[in-house]
Amino acid sequence: MMKPERPVGLIGYGAYVPRYRIAAREIARIWTDGQGGVPVDAKSVPGPDEDTITLSIEAARNALARAGVTIEQVSAVWVGSESHPYSVKPSGTIVAEALGATPWVSAADFEFACKAGSEALTAAMALVGSGMATYAMAIGADTAQSRPSDALEYTASAGAGALLIGPAEESVATIDATVSYVSDTPDFFRRADRPYPVHGNRFTGEPAYFHQIQSAAQRLMSDLGKTAKDFTYAIFHQPNAKFPQAVAKRLGFSDSQIAPGLLSPQIGNTYSGAAMVGLCATLDVAQPGETIFITTYGSGAGSDAYALTVTEQILERRNRAPLTEAYLKRQVFIDYAVYAKWIGKLVMG
Repeated sequence: MMKPERPVGLIGYGAYVPRYRIAAREIARIWTDGQGGVPVDAKSVPGPDEDTITLSIEAARNALARAGVTIEQVSAVWVGSESHPYSVKPSGTIVAEALGATPWVSAADFEFACKAGSEALTAAMALVGSGMATYAMAIGADTAQSRPSDALEYTASAGAGALLIGPAEESVATIDATVSYVSDTPDFFRRADRPYPVHGNRFTGEPAYFHQIQSAAQRLMSDLGKTAKDFTYAIFHQPNAKFPQAVAKRLGFSDSQIAPGLLSPQIGNTYSGAAMVGLCATLDVAQPGETIFITTYGSGAGSDAYALTVTEQILERRNRAPLTEAYLKRQVFIDYAVYAKWIGKLVMG
């Protein structure tokens, strides 16, 4: 279990989800003639002018609005993603510039599949907890790739969650402790210069997702001397609707505990944003004194688990920025042809 010397917490938080959606049944209509079940109802689709950078900027602005601090006070802007627009050129510098944080700021990109955002979060905890900075921004954002007709195409979506870390006494939720668990488990990967990722098939479920999440979650609860019943809410990485529900049940969490943060049925798997956007949605309804347990997951593979306690300050700051629900409700559905065009699945001559 890791705890910073100086207690830290979330000073502000913010989510962003594109308005565009494609129904899973529309994807099934193209590839399976509408036969068989689908893993989610719909997924979010980035517009033609959206990418990981623009999503990160929107989420970060919401986090700053809730925090009520000036951008000049932020010492780091770190973006976790597996779909950075540039192979060589950081997303972090562009996001920091757009927010007005440059030039005296640390800017960097983090990568660890779907838990790149939580890697940035743990690093931000350390930076603030050591006293080197007062505030640090950790962002998880993705516009996930999927090969046409692959199972991933039903869920690989777009979204971002931003968390501003600062002193615990200023926070809307303290971060009480964290653990990280990793192993070399090749469940999902994409080689350099390849357009789409591939599955490690038999590694995907039990040896990868379930083993990593259960190991991290059980260790943190054990170290804290707590069980699932000691937490008000829980959020788990959500590549589909079934996996987070199944792992929650194994760990002793109820459907009602995970309901506020379970967004994948509506918007699919936002990858690095999945658990962080789920946390934002949970903070939107949480009350002072309530507790939140969150466990991320990244292919390759690993998990980060965190325990949070909500403070009185959530009540005053919550409505300073759009609630996550507002992004979930603004839906514009598109057909597969428009989707394929916008996502770049059609390569012209």
